[in-house]
Amino acid sequence: MSKTLYRQQPIFLSFLFVVLGLLLNLNAYAQAPTYPVKPIKLIAPVAAGGGLDNIARSVAEKLSRSIGQPVVVENMGGGGGAIASQATAKAPADGYTLMVAYVGTHGTNPAVRRLPYDAIKDFTPIGMIGATPNVLVINSELPIKSFKEFVDYAKKNPAKLSYGSAGPGTLTHLGMEQLKLAAGIFMVHVPYRGVGPAYTDLLAGQTQAMFPTLFAALPYINTNRVRGLAVTGAKRSSAAPNIPTFKELGFNGFDGQQWYGIVGPANLPPAVVAKLNTELNKVLASPDFSEKMTNEAMTLMPLSPTQFANYIKEDIARWAKVAKDRNIEIE
Repeated sequence: MSKTLYRQQPIFLSFLFVVLGLLLNLNAYAQAPTYPVKPIKLIAPVAAGGGLDNIARSVAEKLSRSIGQPVVVENMGGGGGAIASQATAKAPADGYTLMVAYVGTHGTNPAVRRLPYDAIKDFTPIGMIGATPNVLVINSELPIKSFKEFVDYAKKNPAKLSYGSAGPGTLTHLGMEQLKLAAGIFMVHVPYRGVGPAYTDLLAGQTQAMFPTLFAALPYINTNRVRGLAVTGAKRSSAAPNIPTFKELGFNGFDGQQWYGIVGPANLPPAVVAKLNTELNKVLASPDFSEKMTNEAMTLMPLSPTQFANYIKEDIARWAKVAKDRNIEIE
């Protein structure tokens, strides 16, 4: 063997080992399991039962079938969603812990409260589920048939109207404060521990008005126990086509809604976010899911992660402005 060939042989072998190593790595990468490879936890920031919990379980059921792994709902109520939000923000950023965010956790609460989490920085927006509008309702015994009559009555009788809410800083509170400011009217705010007790007093005539979600109000509207005067959003709801929007009535900016979406901890891998967004939007496009949500007065809103992130920022800014204008800050 010549000296030249002897010198070249180690170089050739080293090169061969490098090539083989690359091929082995590529083969291992090609055979690596793709996300998800185990069950996903979907946190519902409320106790079991109720609208948000039902939405979470409906989405989880459809996602489980679509992605081939169980999506398990875990209820984590308390603190107006703060406990669940904090747990989600602290979870590993691997796509196996997600949460149903809603207007409380990522809209109104960040606008009026000091929270143990940052609604923007501590989360990765994945996609929107949908939203149901809010509706101005009044006790049916009031001598009022339209929104215009309501405003006129409130201006003529400033001491006769009070409204109930689900609590300070909630959408039912901030939405009505936004209306009071825009319409130039006065009503006394009566906060309750949840929307149920607020409805009880509204129906009994202890309060005269309320600003709940359309879905929650429909049973009372359809039985004439309350009267719906106007809804938020860009267009009338198919669930209550006879109720005009605030925009139709000359009041712009009343776009606040009870919305729901999916978020995860900050810094989720882009591939995981893209996969989840695609699968979520498939769920929204399925006819049976769409029909079910329509029956609950919800408009489905398939957004990209970027669009959903912008929606959250805009919603927080919307309610922060209302809180500032009305000097509302909740400790």
